[in-house]
Amino acid sequence: MNSIHSAKVHDLWQIEKIGVIGPGIVGMPMAALLANARIKTGNNHPVKVVVVQRNSINSGWKVDAINHGQSVIGGIEPGLNKIVSETVAEGILSATHNIEDIHDADVILVAVQTDKKGFGPDYGPMFEALTGLAQALQKKPKNKKTLIIFESTLAPSSMTTVIKEHFAKYGLIEGKDILLGNSPNRVMPGRLVERVAQSDKLAGGLHPETSKMIYSLYSNVVTEAIVHKTNSLTAEIVKTLENAYRDVRIAFSTEIVRYCDKHNIDFYQVREKVNLLAGQNDSASFNPNAVPSGALLIPTIGVGGHCLPKDGILLWWRKIESGADTAHSLILNSRIINNASPAKAISLAEENFGDISGKKIALLGTAYRFNSEDTRNSPTLVLANQLLEKNCSIILHDPYVKSTDQNLLRFNMDQYFTRDMEKALREAEYAFVCTAHKVYAEGLDYILQSAPNLKGLFDGCNIYSKKDLEYKGIKHAGIGKGEISPSNAFIEFVYQCFRIVEKGLANEVLSMIEFLNKNYADGEFNKADFKEVQRLAGSCVTGCLIAEPGKIHHTKDYKGFMPKLVSCSFKS
Repeated sequence: MNSIHSAKVHDLWQIEKIGVIGPGIVGMPMAALLANARIKTGNNHPVKVVVVQRNSINSGWKVDAINHGQSVIGGIEPGLNKIVSETVAEGILSATHNIEDIHDADVILVAVQTDKKGFGPDYGPMFEALTGLAQALQKKPKNKKTLIIFESTLAPSSMTTVIKEHFAKYGLIEGKDILLGNSPNRVMPGRLVERVAQSDKLAGGLHPETSKMIYSLYSNVVTEAIVHKTNSLTAEIVKTLENAYRDVRIAFSTEIVRYCDKHNIDFYQVREKVNLLAGQNDSASFNPNAVPSGALLIPTIGVGGHCLPKDGILLWWRKIESGADTAHSLILNSRIINNASPAKAISLAEENFGDISGKKIALLGTAYRFNSEDTRNSPTLVLANQLLEKNCSIILHDPYVKSTDQNLLRFNMDQYFTRDMEKALREAEYAFVCTAHKVYAEGLDYILQSAPNLKGLFDGCNIYSKKDLEYKGIKHAGIGKGEISPSNAFIEFVYQCFRIVEKGLANEVLSMIEFLNKNYADGEFNKADFKEVQRLAGSCVTGCLIAEPGKIHHTKDYKGFMPKLVSCSFKS
């Protein structure tokens, strides 16, 4: 190995400046908390944190906002505004449009959004930023080895291939001129500050010394949890796996709830009993603002957000590229199941309310997640489009989403959007509650008072109890709101199916790790190990408990019902 690592840089480290590229839901809290930690490494004054945001039409305003002491994240984010205000006032935190302002930074966090395109990663916006960064770093002080930490989600193998190669094109060699590491975020809108401080975090690098440096830096902000040192490939696998497995569990729960709704079975009784058998209880069945973490999660009108819809595909990227058979992948089949949820919600509503074609419909909740402004991949936008195809007159409401929201504009939904709840409901014949915002959970009376023509309310996110809706006397329906208690035989069937699915997923993960090690691991340090992946995934607060791989024993169907994911597990 070259001299940079043998010299154990972290022991002699001096940090004067940290650059953070991309003040989104990852970059903003990380920048604020690094500034708030008042880190003094190798000197007697707090490190300066400089946020970089390109001067785009949609996001250029963020620089002025930050420099005026304002967080750029909307929705309810406890603590974040205060931290930004205080650290800007002290001159520790600032923002700029000019990436060259961080050419001399000791550490640079890359928090630019990545996406999927087809069955591979879409790194367009990130590489636009990395090109500017590479050009800026060509002017860095001599002998400075800049530590570059990717908070962005990377598809497994990206660091050892496309990222390292990109900087090499600009004469920036990993280990000699720069140090490449990754610490994929585990933040959640509505709990950004809490999640950074209280969630275990991965510190991956292409060399053990890089992991130690990230560990040393991030221990200043991860104050109530553990920073785990690992290699980059493992960090890439764990990050994409966490979200892929959550997507699988939502898809399995969705298959179960669709059966329950068809047979008028109370899904939430099933969920409570199965999760009890699995030893994975939570409070999410009864608290719409709790984060589900059980074996069975909460099926809604669809899966949104930036990570869940894409990370399983990123995990599979290289294997798909190799021509592998994907027909029985639990991860990829889960995408198909979850993508069908908006249409299934309409079908369920019509089974209860009759044909809603041409009706006036209010959609409450445009963001994909409660108490946030985040509309990325929001299933509400898909649902709205499908209702338009039925000639419905729609109006979308959300108290946190801006009328200039990029996704509203991209899907041409801004013309149907309002932040005025009374306007949204004034003429509505039916209302779909799509997002469990607190204002909806606590405002059922106001919703009903604002909708004098309402004929039916559809609960698409388990925000209200059946008792509350029955008490109000409004005709209602919702996902998982059946009336019949499940039989013991059905509970046992669902529990056994879950055990089969989790073992099938473990087998799929083991096969993936073997493939990536064989084709992309750069030396022994950078190989992934199933047990280590299993251990690190288990440190995720949303309950990513990966089972042991092994032989799967068949189970009998339940009255002709067999979840698709169970069938995939048998065949994979």
